[in-house]
Amino acid sequence: MLQLIRKDVMLQKNTLLIMLPLLVVYIALNASATILSGVLFTIAITMQSFMLDEKRQIHILFNSLPYTRKEIVTSKYIGVFCFTGLVLLTILIANLVIHGESPTWKELLFILCLTTLFFSFSLPFSYRFKSQYLLFASIGTFAAYLVVINVFIPNLHDLIREVVAFLLAMEQVQLYVLVGCALVIVYILSWLLSIRIYEKKMF
Repeated sequence: MLQLIRKDVMLQKNTLLIMLPLLVVYIALNASATILSGVLFTIAITMQSFMLDEKRQIHILFNSLPYTRKEIVTSKYIGVFCFTGLVLLTILIANLVIHGESPTWKELLFILCLTTLFFSFSLPFSYRFKSQYLLFASIGTFAAYLVVINVFIPNLHDLIREVVAFLLAMEQVQLYVLVGCALVIVYILSWLLSIRIYEKKMF
């Protein structure tokens, strides 16, 4: 299974060489958007890795190798944390070098939580359908978001910023532990669902 994870990283080498420097440039231009940039870049890099494996021939090859379908799915779920770790490390180093300060551990944890939540839903969806449908769904969601902020809730951006600032300002460690445990459970359930979906697929 470690070879599968290594394969994902190696296939993403060119993407990483493009996306991570772009992330550094984005941080240099907009230091206040650490959370947004971290989440978006992690999603982009990880979904690109998933899309590379969606060809039927690749799945036939995978299933002819000495790997179980459970291991193939598990490698993707572990890969999420690998790519998230690379993005978080880039954010940490870029902020230290460019701005002379590091993001708070709460900001980094917030990025990890948001990406974990996103992939808890997107990976089973992508195994059941295809990631291109997830792209269509994302575009539709974004369009609906634009309608909401232009018609119904014009100050939605400000409300979201206030909620994020409120969450980052909280000092209750128990709450972070509770949220972390909930996300772990959701991620495990997502992993089990993806395994079930993938095991029933015919290639």
